[in-house]
Amino acid sequence: MKSKSSIFHAALLAIGLLAAGTPAFAQDAGSLGLRTVVIDPGHGGKDSGAVSKDRKTQEKKLTLEISKLLKKKIEDLNPGVSVYMTRDKDEVFVPLIDRASFATGHNADFFISVHINASEKTSPNGYSVHILGPSTDKNKDTYAMNMEVVQRENSVILLEDDYSTTYQGFDPKDPESDIFLHLMTNAYREQSILFAQIVDKKMAGGPIRKSNGISQNNFAVLRLASMPAVLLELGFISNPTDLEALRSSRNLDRIAQRLAEAFTEYKKLYDESVGAGRQDKPAAAPATTPAPAATAAQPAAAPAGEVWYGTQVLATKKTMDSKDPYFLGYEPKCVSTPTLNKYIIGVSDSLEKARETGRKIKAKYPDAFLVKVDDNGCTRVK
Repeated sequence: MKSKSSIFHAALLAIGLLAAGTPAFAQDAGSLGLRTVVIDPGHGGKDSGAVSKDRKTQEKKLTLEISKLLKKKIEDLNPGVSVYMTRDKDEVFVPLIDRASFATGHNADFFISVHINASEKTSPNGYSVHILGPSTDKNKDTYAMNMEVVQRENSVILLEDDYSTTYQGFDPKDPESDIFLHLMTNAYREQSILFAQIVDKKMAGGPIRKSNGISQNNFAVLRLASMPAVLLELGFISNPTDLEALRSSRNLDRIAQRLAEAFTEYKKLYDESVGAGRQDKPAAAPATTPAPAATAAQPAAAPAGEVWYGTQVLATKKTMDSKDPYFLGYEPKCVSTPTLNKYIIGVSDSLEKARETGRKIKAKYPDAFLVKVDDNGCTRVK
C-alpha cells in the first residue's frame, strides 16, 4: 500500500494546480456573460477508451464525433460564443492535466468532457452526468458502479509519460488515493449542478433513453479544471441497445442537438444572473433626474468609517449580482478599487466570529481568505 505521505503530496499537488489555475480569484474575468466553452472528447490516440465486445466500436471515436457535432451546434445556436476542443483528431492523445490547462489557457467559462460508459455486465445502460465532489451515497448499489467508472476514467493517467512525476504518486486504482483526493472542492459547484440538471432533463426521451441521474465523483479531469465543469457518460458501449443507438450517425446528431440546447438554456440563465447584455438596455435618465435606489440584488458596499471582517471569495472587474450562483446563497459585500471589485462574505464586526465563519466558507472556496475592511481599504488578515 502506498504511504499516506506520498498520497498526501498528490493531494497537495492537485490543490496547487486548482489554486494556480483558478481565474476567478484576483484576475480580470473578462466581459460579462458566458463567452467561451471548451469541449473535451474523452480519450484519443493510444487511449481508445471503452471498446465494444465485438471490437468494432471505440469510445474515443464516438466522443470525437459527438463533440464535433456539439461544437457546430453550440456555435449555430449561440453566435458570439467561442467553442474550442481539446482534440479534433482521432490519433491525438491528450494527458488529463493538459485537457484542463487547455481550458484554462482559453479562459473557458465552461468545460464539457464527453465520454461513453462501459461495464463488465451487459445490463447497465443509459446516460449520466457527473460533477466534481465526494462520490454519491456509499450505501447505494450505484456507488460501486460510480467508483468503477471513476477508476476507469482516471486510469488514463497510467498511459501518460512519466505520470508518476506529474501526479506525484497518485494511483487511480488505489482507494486511499481516491479518499485523499475527495478533499478537493470546486468553487463552481453550483453552476456545474445547474448545467447538469438541464442536461439530464434535455437528454430524456432521446436516443439513449434511460437517465442514471447526476452524480458527484472524483474524476481527475474535473478536479483539475478551473471553471464550472461536467463529465457526460452518454450511454453504455457494453449494452447492446445503447451500442446500436450509438452506431447511428443520426442518433449521434440527435444527442449533440440535445446537449447544445441544454448549453443554450444554461447560458441564458447564466447571462441573466450576471447581468450580461445590460449595455443593450435604454440609456439611463438625464443627470437631473434623481438616481433610483440600489436594488436588493446589488452587493452592499463597504460602510464608511467602520471596521469589519469577512472572507474574500472573488476579485474581478465584473459587477456581480448578489444572487449569482457563485455566492452559494451567501450575501456578499463589495469593496471596489480602481481596478477590481472585491466580493466578501461571512461579514462580521467581530474578527473571531468572521474567522469561525471563514473556516466553513473555505470548505467551499479553497482559495478564499480572511480580510479586514476599514477606511484604508481591504487588507488580508493572517
